Amino acid sequence: MQVEFRTDRGRIRHHNEDSGGVFENKTGNPIVIVADGMGGHRAGDVASEMAVKLLSEAWQETEEFLHASDVEEWFRITIQKINRAITSRAEAEPELKGMGTTLVAAIFTRSQAIVANVGDSRGYLLQEERFKQITEDHSLVNELLRKGEISKEDAENHPQKNILLRALGVEGYVDTDTFITPFQIEDILLLCSDGLSNMISEEEMKQVLMSRRTLAEKADTLITKANANGGEDNITVLLLERDKMRRGGRAS
Repeated sequence: MQVEFRTDRGRIRHHNEDSGGVFENKTGNPIVIVADGMGGHRAGDVASEMAVKLLSEAWQETEEFLHASDVEEWFRITIQKINRAITSRAEAEPELKGMGTTLVAAIFTRSQAIVANVGDSRGYLLQEERFKQITEDHSLVNELLRKGEISKEDAENHPQKNILLRALGVEGYVDTDTFITPFQIEDILLLCSDGLSNMISEEEMKQVLMSRRTLAEKADTLITKANANGGEDNITVLLLERDKMRRGGRAS
């Protein structure tokens, strides 16, 4: 697999609260992670960095799983432990009170990607000419959209777009959604924070990923386009193509 990770402060924010990267376990199987912190100066940084550090360390100690269902269960158990660690630290350190983070991550079998998410950081998949969002946002606006109370057009410009219904570090228990999808040669998985998905349409993302650019150029182009459209938040992009294996490490 080939992986490219980029994170950018954007044009409005004074610091970057996003974190992420690619890490391997004992058998060389990668996990890819994006986390978008929240909670004010420094606190968001701490929450997202904790989520990435603890999830990657837990993965690095595992052997390869044989079944996607085992990966799903590992995600749910491990992310709940990380949630408790973040809430405990916020309770112990008053300056971190109110911090939290979204999380989207993926692990791979021979023919599948298992994606986990909490919050509104997203996973997308390009297969041939089909581009789709894998994850579901845990946000007030998406809940209103799901119930048919607002249209997709209303959702794009809704004044409460940033209100989350689920995030790590907010409560003592958090549900993790998991999704299993086929992942074949030349497929591209995109994980991103909402600094990308709020600034670029799905059609723009699709056109970039389908272009003849290298994977590195595609990652750079997505960041550039998000900034050109306003860069209103931190922007994090992780692209993974089922092609060539490249060892990776954390970048944040």
